[in-house]
Amino acid sequence: MKVKVIPVLEDNYMYLVIEEHTREAVAVDVAVPKRAHPLPGALCTRAWRPNTGSHLDHLHLPNSHPFQLLEIVGREGVSLTTVLTTHHHWDHARGNTELARLLPGLVVLGADERICALTRRLAHGEELRFGAIHVRCLLTPGHTSGHMSYFLWEDECLDPPAVFSGDALSVAGCGSCLETTAQQMYHSLVETLGTLPPETVFCGHEHTLGNLEFAQKVEPCNNHVKAKLSWAKKRDEDDVPTVPSTLGEELLYNPFLRVAEEPVCKFTGKVAPAEVLEVLCRERASFEQAAEPLQPQARALLALQWGLLSMPRPK
Repeated sequence: MKVKVIPVLEDNYMYLVIEEHTREAVAVDVAVPKRAHPLPGALCTRAWRPNTGSHLDHLHLPNSHPFQLLEIVGREGVSLTTVLTTHHHWDHARGNTELARLLPGLVVLGADERICALTRRLAHGEELRFGAIHVRCLLTPGHTSGHMSYFLWEDECLDPPAVFSGDALSVAGCGSCLETTAQQMYHSLVETLGTLPPETVFCGHEHTLGNLEFAQKVEPCNNHVKAKLSWAKKRDEDDVPTVPSTLGEELLYNPFLRVAEEPVCKFTGKVAPAEVLEVLCRERASFEQAAEPLQPQARALLALQWGLLSMPRPK
């Protein structure tokens, strides 16, 4: 199983998962089918092999070349048959419609009817197969009510399994709880994702540095947080992605998975795990706002920049 890590928009990641024997490919969270990282001269894609955890094929393109998902597919010599969408937000699903137009017969899967160009709605626990690659669909409500994470493993392969967690779980953090209760989000994070094998996590955003800075506020004496923060700062300086992570590591420094730990409970002033999580989400939102005050319509402007919204017609 080969995974292409593709930075898109401001800080999103989409992924291309390749079954190396059949050459079938599955895309995860297609925000934009035609354009990748917006920063001039930035790294466009990285190929990741689970058995080593190493990033290969550091590919750079001329600044004038808008690297396309379909170009990656063509260069890899694979057949893109399916899109797995974690949730309906535009920065994870808006590219589905155009991609489906460009690839007739493309299957677009997810758990929420609001997902663009959805072909079929998935159920929790449902299993899919692409060649030797198995996919278990895990409903993980919290960030949205219809958020689905995808747990992948391959037959007769020494590579560890991997979970594509979208905005349910990120490196040292998680997505904002927007459409469900804290209790539901706790179940998704701790009981669904937190009990998976302690291997690879591919998340939906590059929020690692800010997440770790908040984690340090929650647990200032946690040496795992300190070490990971130092590592993330170096990655940020080098403009290198911090994904993937591993669930085993997340359990050591991600406060949203550590809601039963005494320092985290002390920080929130709560004991019940769901209440701890609720306070953490609220405190994290205040922390982010203090660090970088919200700019009105910033995401809408970004969407316009990437051609995902149309400018209003003059009357």
